Amino acid sequence: MAEHVEKAAPQELDPEDAKIVTLARSSRARNGAAEGAAVRDTDGRTYAATTVDLSSLKLTALQAAVAAAVSSGAEGLEAAAVVTDADALDHASVAAAHDLTKNTPILRANAKGEAQALIAD
Repeated sequence: MAEHVEKAAPQELDPEDAKIVTLARSSRARNGAAEGAAVRDTDGRTYAATTVDLSSLKLTALQAAVAAAVSSGAEGLEAAAVVTDADALDHASVAAAHDLTKNTPILRANAKGEAQALIAD
Protein backbone atom coordinates (compact mmCIF):
# COMPACT_ATOMS: atom_id res chain seq x y z
CA MET A 1 0.00 0.00 0.00
CA ALA A 2 1.55 3.27 -1.13
CA GLU A 3 2.05 6.02 1.41
CA HIS A 4 0.92 9.52 0.60
CA VAL A 5 3.41 12.34 0.26
CA GLU A 6 2.67 15.82 1.53
CA LYS A 7 4.08 18.71 -0.48
CA ALA A 8 4.28 22.40 0.30
CA ALA A 9 0.90 24.09 0.14
CA PRO A 10 0.39 26.82 -2.43
CA GLN A 11 1.11 30.34 -1.18
CA GLU A 12 -2.34 31.51 -2.24
CA LEU A 13 -5.38 29.26 -2.43
CA ASP A 14 -7.89 29.22 -5.24
CA PRO A 15 -11.14 30.79 -3.92
CA GLU A 16 -12.98 27.46 -4.19
CA ASP A 17 -10.25 25.71 -2.20
CA ALA A 18 -10.28 28.51 0.37
CA LYS A 19 -14.03 27.92 0.71
CA ILE A 20 -13.62 24.25 1.66
CA VAL A 21 -10.87 25.15 4.15
CA THR A 22 -13.28 27.66 5.73
CA LEU A 23 -16.07 25.05 5.85
CA ALA A 24 -13.75 22.51 7.47
CA ARG A 25 -12.51 25.07 9.98
CA SER A 26 -15.99 26.22 10.97
CA SER A 27 -17.28 22.65 11.33
CA ARG A 28 -14.36 21.79 13.59
CA ALA A 29 -14.89 24.88 15.74
CA ARG A 30 -18.66 24.42 15.97
CA ASN A 31 -18.34 20.81 17.19
CA GLY A 32 -15.13 21.22 19.19
CA ALA A 33 -13.78 18.24 17.25
CA ALA A 34 -10.21 17.11 16.75
CA GLU A 35 -10.54 17.60 12.99
CA GLY A 36 -12.84 19.23 10.48
CA ALA A 37 -12.97 18.35 6.80
CA ALA A 38 -14.79 19.43 3.68
CA VAL A 39 -14.90 18.03 0.17
CA ARG A 40 -16.07 19.43 -3.16
CA ASP A 41 -17.60 16.96 -5.57
CA THR A 42 -17.36 17.01 -9.35
CA ASP A 43 -20.68 18.90 -9.53
CA GLY A 44 -19.32 21.67 -7.27
CA ARG A 45 -21.35 20.68 -4.21
CA THR A 46 -19.60 20.79 -0.84
CA TYR A 47 -19.88 18.52 2.18
CA ALA A 48 -18.40 19.19 5.62
CA ALA A 49 -17.93 16.90 8.60
CA THR A 50 -15.95 16.46 11.77
CA THR A 51 -14.32 13.60 13.58
CA VAL A 52 -16.83 10.97 14.74
CA ASP A 53 -15.80 9.27 17.97
CA LEU A 54 -18.62 7.08 19.25
CA SER A 55 -18.29 3.76 21.01
CA SER A 56 -19.79 2.01 17.97
CA LEU A 57 -18.45 4.23 15.17
CA LYS A 58 -15.12 6.00 14.64
CA LEU A 59 -14.41 8.08 11.54
CA THR A 60 -11.83 10.68 10.71
CA ALA A 61 -13.30 13.99 9.59
CA LEU A 62 -12.30 13.30 5.98
CA GLN A 63 -13.86 9.83 6.07
CA ALA A 64 -17.08 11.38 7.38
CA ALA A 65 -17.08 14.11 4.70
CA VAL A 66 -16.48 11.54 1.95
CA ALA A 67 -19.29 9.38 3.37
CA ALA A 68 -21.64 12.38 3.32
CA ALA A 69 -20.73 13.08 -0.30
CA VAL A 70 -21.17 9.46 -1.38
CA SER A 71 -24.48 9.10 0.46
CA SER A 72 -25.69 12.23 -1.36
CA GLY A 73 -24.85 10.74 -4.75
CA ALA A 74 -21.43 12.26 -5.46
CA GLU A 75 -19.60 10.30 -8.12
CA GLY A 76 -16.22 11.97 -7.70
CA LEU A 77 -14.26 14.61 -5.82
CA GLU A 78 -12.49 17.69 -7.12
CA ALA A 79 -10.77 18.59 -3.85
CA ALA A 80 -10.69 18.05 -0.10
CA ALA A 81 -9.44 19.96 2.93
CA VAL A 82 -8.74 18.91 6.50
CA VAL A 83 -8.22 21.30 9.41
CA THR A 84 -6.18 19.61 12.10
CA ASP A 85 -3.43 20.15 14.64
CA ALA A 86 -1.68 17.01 13.37
CA ASP A 87 1.57 17.29 11.44
CA ALA A 88 0.30 14.91 8.75
CA LEU A 89 -2.91 13.22 7.63
CA ASP A 90 -3.40 9.58 8.45
CA HIS A 91 -3.61 6.93 5.75
CA ALA A 92 -7.30 6.16 6.40
CA SER A 93 -8.30 9.77 5.67
CA VAL A 94 -6.35 9.97 2.43
CA ALA A 95 -7.54 6.52 1.35
CA ALA A 96 -11.20 7.52 1.78
CA ALA A 97 -10.85 10.49 -0.57
CA HIS A 98 -8.79 8.50 -3.05
CA ASP A 99 -11.29 5.63 -3.01
CA LEU A 100 -13.80 7.97 -4.61
CA THR A 101 -11.38 9.76 -6.93
CA LYS A 102 -7.78 8.66 -7.28
CA ASN A 103 -5.37 11.56 -6.73
CA THR A 104 -7.93 13.96 -5.27
CA PRO A 105 -5.88 16.94 -4.06
CA ILE A 106 -6.14 17.24 -0.28
CA LEU A 107 -5.14 20.36 1.63
CA ARG A 108 -4.05 20.11 5.26
CA ALA A 109 -4.61 23.34 7.18
CA ASN A 110 -4.06 24.47 10.74
CA ALA A 111 -6.69 25.80 13.14
CA LYS A 112 -6.22 29.32 11.74
CA GLY A 113 -7.14 28.02 8.28
CA GLU A 114 -3.61 28.43 6.94
CA ALA A 115 -2.73 25.77 4.38
CA GLN A 116 0.21 23.72 5.63
CA ALA A 117 0.55 20.95 3.04
CA LEU A 118 -0.94 19.48 -0.10
CA ILE A 119 -1.35 15.84 -0.98
CA ALA A 120 -1.62 15.61 -4.75
CA ASP A 121 -0.11 12.30 -5.74
